[in-house]
Amino acid sequence: MDHFLYKDGTLFAEDVPVAEIAAQVGTPFYCYSTATLERHFRLFDEALEGMPHLVCYAMKAASNQAILKTLAALGAGMDVVSGGEYARAKAAGVPGDRIVFSGVGKTEEEIRAALTGGIRQFNVESEPEMREIDRVARSLGVVAPITVRVNPDVDAKTHEKIATGKSENKFGIPIAKARQVYAEAAALPGLKVVGIDVHIGSQLTELEPFELAYKKVAELTEALRADGHEITRLDLGGGLGIPYERGNTAPPLPIEYGALIKRTLGHLGCEIEIEPGRLVAGNAGILVSRVIYMKEGEGRDFMILDAAMNDLVRPAMYSAHHDIIPVVEAEAGAEQKPYDIVGPVCESGDTFAKQRNMPLTAAGDLVAFRSAGAYGAVMSSEYNTRPLIPEVLVKDDQYAVIRKRPTFDEIINRDTIPEWL
Repeated sequence: MDHFLYKDGTLFAEDVPVAEIAAQVGTPFYCYSTATLERHFRLFDEALEGMPHLVCYAMKAASNQAILKTLAALGAGMDVVSGGEYARAKAAGVPGDRIVFSGVGKTEEEIRAALTGGIRQFNVESEPEMREIDRVARSLGVVAPITVRVNPDVDAKTHEKIATGKSENKFGIPIAKARQVYAEAAALPGLKVVGIDVHIGSQLTELEPFELAYKKVAELTEALRADGHEITRLDLGGGLGIPYERGNTAPPLPIEYGALIKRTLGHLGCEIEIEPGRLVAGNAGILVSRVIYMKEGEGRDFMILDAAMNDLVRPAMYSAHHDIIPVVEAEAGAEQKPYDIVGPVCESGDTFAKQRNMPLTAAGDLVAFRSAGAYGAVMSSEYNTRPLIPEVLVKDDQYAVIRKRPTFDEIINRDTIPEWL
């Protein structure tokens, strides 16, 4: 569910007409709904009710500080994967004891910043990283709380570029090797083992892979406790998918996911951490674009938008689907025809949809990409010297620009010309 609905024939974001934002801000732009962000976070929080838990929002999905502050006000922790995300979380007012640091390539500078600024735990991805965290922690005279990310060799049945739990993926330590790695961790004086971490991928549309992974984690928990380790916390990652295509079978609900966690891990008495990103932010955002031209091609018609692959790269990178709808609602039974919906970047990959049936469209019309709140703005770039597009947050009948569109001068003036030129 989201709060982008037609009212009186025009698309609204909560109680604000999308066309009104477009007139003031210009296109293209991202628009987020506060009510949707809050609702989706609460669904996860309520799904784990009755057991100790912390819902850590996966910032990589959408990391604008306004989004972070919205979720932090509800009690969210943050899952970060870089020093920059850690700094963003702190700038948004999130305390260090609610920040989990994930990622396969933590640098000395990132580890030092987190240990100095406060951290809930590091999710360790490899033995060399574990030894580096120990070294940095000892140099600072502190002890670093860690979990070890185990790779359970479970097929998440998702896109190959966002699967992370198979043995050939770069993530984590083979679960068969976990007891050996935990024994080494216990012997390092700069570390304190607090739990186990697992994350098998993103955009999962069924619960079976989670169940397979979590049963392996339950077995490992008991084995590690038998070895003398104090396992008090289980970080289960995120990955629950969202319905990108309206009308298709919906992925499992957070309440069903929570029931699975309680069934497979509830008997262990551990605090549970989950790290949803896509399901919190995905349907909470849309990308709004204006049609520049309608072009008749050889055997097909093109809808050329002012948004491009640098603004929303998911279709080019993952062949991802986004529903695209007119901002002015088509009348019931209105004629439709297939269009190739493309952007202005000089790449054939700058294609959002091929032969997508849409109501008859004209230059100047506004369209909205649904389910664009996750991995949209955060993955955008200035390719072709196209400015990063604005982000707008709506709350009830108010809206605010939370990232402005830079000018060409601001972009160009970041370059530094060598004195010999």
